Amino acid sequence: MSKLFKKIAGFFTDRTLMGVDKAGNRYFFVKEEIDGIMKEKRWVVFKGEDDPTSIPVEWICWLNGQRKKAPTPEEMMELEARRERVRQNVALLKKEEMERKSKESNLRKVVSTVAGPNLKSFIRQFPTGSEGAQDNEGSAAKDSLRNSEENEAAKEKPIPESSEPMGSGQTFRPGTWQPPT
Repeated sequence: MSKLFKKIAGFFTDRTLMGVDKAGNRYFFVKEEIDGIMKEKRWVVFKGEDDPTSIPVEWICWLNGQRKKAPTPEEMMELEARRERVRQNVALLKKEEMERKSKESNLRKVVSTVAGPNLKSFIRQFPTGSEGAQDNEGSAAKDSLRNSEENEAAKEKPIPESSEPMGSGQTFRPGTWQPPT
């Protein structure tokens, strides 16, 4: 009932149409004296359903009193053109980003198919003297002996299954270390 009364009373007030937006919403204001103070009231009359998301930002600022003058149709057209340019630039940047990523992925595929350096073939390129051949054989024998000793030592020591931290020394006991004073 109060909405109906407000609509009827609205026809008799001296409201001022400030503008119409692209969606057809109409914006009004009226100056009223309330308790001896002049106040402005601003409101919107929606075209169709009451959809606050259809209000442009400039009109929202005017409704909230953040701007004193209502946006002009020329200003709204200029801002809409600017928004469209921004949309086009964003689309262009996204397209360039996609192209760059596709080029990078193609480059990664090429790089991943190339094998790393083969050290054995690199070493074969250089002629070895008789001393180098003997040294290589001697060092290979030493390496195999060292590896077999390490393997035997690892087999002899059973690995204890404990959640406590372990050390490499014979006298290590978990939880006993104190910082030097």
